[in-house]
Amino acid sequence: MEPAESPFRLILGSSSIARRKILAEMGYEFTLMSADIDEKSIRTEKPEELVMALAKAKADAIVSKLQTCADHEKDAKPSILIASDTAEGNPKLQIGEDKDAQPTLLITCDQVVVYEGTIREKPSNDEEAREFIKGYSGKHASTVSSVFVTNLKTGFTKGDWDKVEIYFHDIPDHVIDKLLEEGLVLKVAGGLIIEHPLIVPYVKEMKGTSDSVMGLPKALTEELLKEAIKA
Repeated sequence: MEPAESPFRLILGSSSIARRKILAEMGYEFTLMSADIDEKSIRTEKPEELVMALAKAKADAIVSKLQTCADHEKDAKPSILIASDTAEGNPKLQIGEDKDAQPTLLITCDQVVVYEGTIREKPSNDEEAREFIKGYSGKHASTVSSVFVTNLKTGFTKGDWDKVEIYFHDIPDHVIDKLLEEGLVLKVAGGLIIEHPLIVPYVKEMKGTSDSVMGLPKALTEELLKEAIKA
């Protein structure tokens, strides 16, 4: 028996391989878009507020990109056109001939690592990545991950964040050297990849879920998608 068709189309607004993998594991088919925003231009002291602000900014950027594409395809029969409601700041779908078009839901995300009260984003170079990982050795850090869902048909938006505490054994220097050689630690918040085979033996305890640490908390994502499709 073939699975029932999803009641919505899905866009993942992220270039993260880990997020793609998690969303696929959840059984969803989706297309990919990237926001290409200047993340450093958005700053706030609280990590929870920062990841939410960044996820929303990514959603706004993708909606704007979709509007531009729609404007360039005016001659084609439209099923979805995205417009921006400047008063509310929420995207709304202007329906053309196909008023029964499937709604499209957009997922955007962000994540930071918090270590000793300091927010850490992606390391800027090998030296900073080494400093980050060495700091986790024998200590603990937390990840704060946001999920922001937009219903492009109704303009409904909602987001929330999830936090995970991670405690580490001592991490040997040779392990850090190998991680830096691979270079993947430069592409993730705080240089933290707990699912990496080199790091797994040194994770002492984790309070929360691994999918959240990897950037897309499944339970939160499911909850927000359900709310968005009903809105």
